[in-house]
Amino acid sequence: MTDCLADPHLRYSAPGRDHDGPREIVILGSTGSIGTQAIDLVLRNPERFTVTALSAAGGRVDLLAEQAHRLRVRTVAVARADKAAALREALAARYGTEPLPEILAGPDAATEVARGECHTVLNGITGSIGLAPTLAALEAGHTLALANKESLIVGGPLVKALAKPGQIIPVDSEHAALFQALLGGTRAEVRKLVVTASGGPFRGRTKAELAAVTPKDALAHPTWSMGPVITINSATLVNKGLEVIEAHLLYDIPFERIEVVVHPQSYVHSMVEFTDGSTLAQATPPDMRGPIAIGLGWPERVPDAAPAFDWSKASTWEFFPLDDEAFPSVGLARHVGTLGGTAPAVFNAANEECVDAFLSGHLPFNGIVDTVAEVVAEHGTPAVGTRLILSDVLEAETWARARARELAARTGGRTAKATSEARA
Repeated sequence: MTDCLADPHLRYSAPGRDHDGPREIVILGSTGSIGTQAIDLVLRNPERFTVTALSAAGGRVDLLAEQAHRLRVRTVAVARADKAAALREALAARYGTEPLPEILAGPDAATEVARGECHTVLNGITGSIGLAPTLAALEAGHTLALANKESLIVGGPLVKALAKPGQIIPVDSEHAALFQALLGGTRAEVRKLVVTASGGPFRGRTKAELAAVTPKDALAHPTWSMGPVITINSATLVNKGLEVIEAHLLYDIPFERIEVVVHPQSYVHSMVEFTDGSTLAQATPPDMRGPIAIGLGWPERVPDAAPAFDWSKASTWEFFPLDDEAFPSVGLARHVGTLGGTAPAVFNAANEECVDAFLSGHLPFNGIVDTVAEVVAEHGTPAVGTRLILSDVLEAETWARARARELAARTGGRTAKATSEARA
């Protein structure tokens, strides 16, 4: 599997402190779910890891300042330039007379941090804004622990052009599972990848039954605690569609050999079926600290990174086929991934806008994927192919966001009118 972006058989030798001391880590998105769990892991393993820099969007400057002080980082970055003064004030309150860390602010701050000196960059940013930091980390020669799936989705050819075999270690629970299970054989022996899905809060419902669900309903994920965008993506299964594209890009397995199966307990995070009929599954209780530990520590495992199963207690593990009619997002993602070029960027950008519209009450739940499909169809077959450059991605995203907002407003207006007439 030497042509894979995420090759568990290879150890990529990144610069930065490793054998002679704690591995130097940069954490992007430090105040989010992935970032806070990564910091918990680092603090419990000071002999293994040290954090040199943090970045965050800027919505939680007090937490960011607390993290920076506790970890004694060299650099702190905030994406919102208008939060720089508040961050400096929060840092000053904690550091007192001690020198403050370097402060970077603005939309390019995370990218600058990602190319700074370190061994591993953990990209825990949510959304396609993580693409530029991903490219910067790869270009600088760092190992990339990738939790920001969107940067790979929207910039696949760009990432593949920069990443050396084994340079990317996936942090998504599903892809960390595949990464580990693939150690069971050679690429030639892999028959298919099986990506598991919890099914979200609406498993078993028909498309008609999904028409009236509310944001509150969709945010009540039965297994995982995540941010709102990822939680809604899990409810629509768009997240699983993105993971299918991601698996194709990471492991160079054709789309027809990547299957999705519903597993409500979320114990088995994904599986690899080999040509001899054997299937290797990676299983742990639902906890992201395990995949994060793989991303930060590979090729070594971090002892007690996350809870293990208590095999003395009985449990039931279930698997169900995916309902493509109620959840058409996975099929749409396969189509988009096959198109390639800027189509995945259009898919992702349109979805982000539609999720915002749903959360604000301006689009019905089923309207999310229906609207995304309409935007993808209007975009058509991309002409750029393998000649994709960053400006192509940004231009496609801008168009997709604008068009998705237009269509969502139209759909939302029709829905509101129909509701009003029904009540009259």
